[in-house]
Amino acid sequence: MSDKMVTFAPFACCNNSYIRNQKVNLLELNRKKMREFFISLGSKAFHADQVMKWIYHHYCDDFQNMTNINKSLRLKLMKFAVIIAPKVAKEVRSCDGTIKWSLNVGNQFIETVYIPYKNRATLCISSQVGCALGCKFCYTAQQGFSRNLSISEIIGQIWCVSNIIHSRLIRDMHPITNVVMMGMGEPLLNLNNVVQSINIMLDSCGFGISKRRITLSTSGIVPALDKLGEMVDISLAVSLHAPNDNLRDKILPINKKYNIKMLLESIKRYLTKSKAKRGIVTIEYVLLSHVNDHIHHAYELAKLLRDLPCKINLIPWNEFPGSLYHCSSNNRIFRFSKILTELGFNNTIRKNRGGDINAACGQLSVSGGVKSNVHK
Repeated sequence: MSDKMVTFAPFACCNNSYIRNQKVNLLELNRKKMREFFISLGSKAFHADQVMKWIYHHYCDDFQNMTNINKSLRLKLMKFAVIIAPKVAKEVRSCDGTIKWSLNVGNQFIETVYIPYKNRATLCISSQVGCALGCKFCYTAQQGFSRNLSISEIIGQIWCVSNIIHSRLIRDMHPITNVVMMGMGEPLLNLNNVVQSINIMLDSCGFGISKRRITLSTSGIVPALDKLGEMVDISLAVSLHAPNDNLRDKILPINKKYNIKMLLESIKRYLTKSKAKRGIVTIEYVLLSHVNDHIHHAYELAKLLRDLPCKINLIPWNEFPGSLYHCSSNNRIFRFSKILTELGFNNTIRKNRGGDINAACGQLSVSGGVKSNVHK
């Protein structure tokens, strides 16, 4: 889709990624832009807030059903606007309650994962179709990169799943309480659309999710991470996965551009601005058998992170077709965790959820594949 600007009444400043058949997709608009759009219709700003609540609180995509909106405005909205989220192409359920949806975004597909817990539910969402970073242990990265997702395709994942939960009225399906940007793609390589989507998640007229319950995970795009700290305050997770540059260069090619020292300095700058997790970052460390899980790696990691306010999330590696890696044994995982604990680090071992349906960390797939455009 072209990025050039288009002009049409009544919302002349729209970028054409907002438009479906010359109509504005309201899922593309945060509250400020929504108000501008409604004013351009000759309406009042508070009507924008009302419609946002219909969209995000009641999951309504039909203007005719917005009963507290006057008829003339509803007719204008039907003429100039639409509410279009990604559509479900396939649903797969795990024996542990995890649900994975393949969602149609144009003629391509992304995957979104619902992870239920006793009193809450986390939705893992994607930010790109595929991924360009080429991390060796991640299945998504092996499939190449196609494009960034639009705002409506990002926020629409939450809307789509929330609508499913709401419409089914299933007792054991909790509403979404947490969102993690840990699905397909590197969020910081789609910074503007990701931040605009987060603003809608945070907005009380949007999903109204607490900043502590929204987590962005990055492999370490340093310039974008610095910008993120100026744009929004949410919980941060960083995919480190190695305690030194030599090893990280091999499994995360982005490290050759932004090394560990640069990354840690950027994290510290972010934490000076963020209050979402009380100034603490989550360090993600996937454990690959006999690659990064030796005793000396645990001590090296502890030394590296000694001055960083953090908690460490140890992730047993999840298999995918064609990979040369293997998951660390339970003994090696527990040994690694024990060393970190003894050295004073708060750490957890991530429980595998959805592994039987290829919905676990690093397993998400673009259905049918995309053209490879991996930059190494």
